Amino acid sequence: MQTTSDKESSTNIIIICSTVDMAGQNIKDHLLRLREWTPLEVPSSMVEDVAEVYESGNFRIVEVKEHHIYQDGVDEKLKNAGLPCDLIIFASKHRSADGRRLLTSHFTGNPGSADFGGNPGELAKAAPFALRSILLSMSEMVGDIGYDVSMESTHHGPSDLNVPSVYAEIGSSESEWVDTAVGDIVARAILAVEQVKCPVAIGFGGGHYAARQTNLIFSSDVTFGHNFPNYQLQNVDEGMFRQAVERSGADLVYCDRKSMSSGDRKKVSDLAASFGLELLRESDIKEMRGVHWDDLRIFLHKVKEHDPSGRVKFSEGIRKRLGEADLADSDKDGRSVITIRVDPELIKLAKSVDITALKNVLQNSNIVYFELEDATVSNVFFTFWKQDAEDFLAFLVNECIKILKERYDTEYVFDENVLHITDDRFNPDLARKMGVPPGPMFGKLANGGSVTIDGRVIGPEMVRERTKKSVVLNNAIL
Repeated sequence: MQTTSDKESSTNIIIICSTVDMAGQNIKDHLLRLREWTPLEVPSSMVEDVAEVYESGNFRIVEVKEHHIYQDGVDEKLKNAGLPCDLIIFASKHRSADGRRLLTSHFTGNPGSADFGGNPGELAKAAPFALRSILLSMSEMVGDIGYDVSMESTHHGPSDLNVPSVYAEIGSSESEWVDTAVGDIVARAILAVEQVKCPVAIGFGGGHYAARQTNLIFSSDVTFGHNFPNYQLQNVDEGMFRQAVERSGADLVYCDRKSMSSGDRKKVSDLAASFGLELLRESDIKEMRGVHWDDLRIFLHKVKEHDPSGRVKFSEGIRKRLGEADLADSDKDGRSVITIRVDPELIKLAKSVDITALKNVLQNSNIVYFELEDATVSNVFFTFWKQDAEDFLAFLVNECIKILKERYDTEYVFDENVLHITDDRFNPDLARKMGVPPGPMFGKLANGGSVTIDGRVIGPEMVRERTKKSVVLNNAIL
């Protein structure tokens, strides 16, 4: 995520409430209590539906008489009435049959038919940074009062909006709509809204409440624009995908893969590729923590060059290094990635002895590595800095040798760059030749114990085999 210097502090925000929406009135009452507001006069001939307008700093509350899902073109109407804005927040109610105690935020539009306002096949312009801010604020404030907080998928009107907008809602029945405690929470979340830039995903799959997408907002440095649940995927074609990308300002694509059919996954994957967008897994998105989106893309592409299924991993050291270098503001096109190739046999041996220890070594370095499909690590690593590459190569060779010494006798000849490995281990074939039956006695011998067969003592040294091999370490910095 980028720094607070990316906040749009001068954003003019209009909060739209409706006289026919109980939750909206609850939120409006708390908005009026939380700040000093000045009533404004707006010519009724310019905005017929407006009941009241209040102003406080860069916020305005506009109360309309009709339900706001039918407020198509309200951004243009407000502009013509002398109330231009950069962001619209609709304060509203959420209704569901299950009666969940829920605070939600979402964008508007109709991927298919227009059953509740708006136009069919049309998406409003989304405000993904505001959505993230509102959800995080509501989640922080809701505590243990019995309400969940969730992003919803795109649904209902208005859809004809060219100013970014977002809904903030109380759900799901009348008893919640008039709950003053959550009316205060949603009002505070609206007034605390910050448009801090971060990568924007468009989402596909899952249910209406987008559980996995919501979790990613809470656990990573991304936000979401328009989201299409499973029941709307049939309406996603190239035109709808294009709208979602453009109306969200999308950087990447996310699929709730486990919930989707293979056909739908392929359709979304093909669309993402045709638009040049990254389709990231949940683990990829979480790995982005503290890493600028441009940096992630650079290293992600390098990983994919070596293994299309590879999963990029940032060590804690390089996360800090990237932050200190402030690469977000530098010219990435002029910066080349340095590739470090470590002899595959060395990595293979270290993995076979202790893969956890090897991963810990990598996490304590200053490089980017990647995991293979079997969750082990590759022998290829990346960085932006040559000195870091040289230091890492020497560090990793030494650490791998330490890991190998847990199992083998090793000797590293630095001048020749050769690693000599001696392996002394239990040989089951030798044990069988001496009449030892497979089973517990094998285990005892392998663990250094002795066994007795027909009165004859067989010691572990009698069934061990000593082998030696030398590995020339073909390491390189490219």
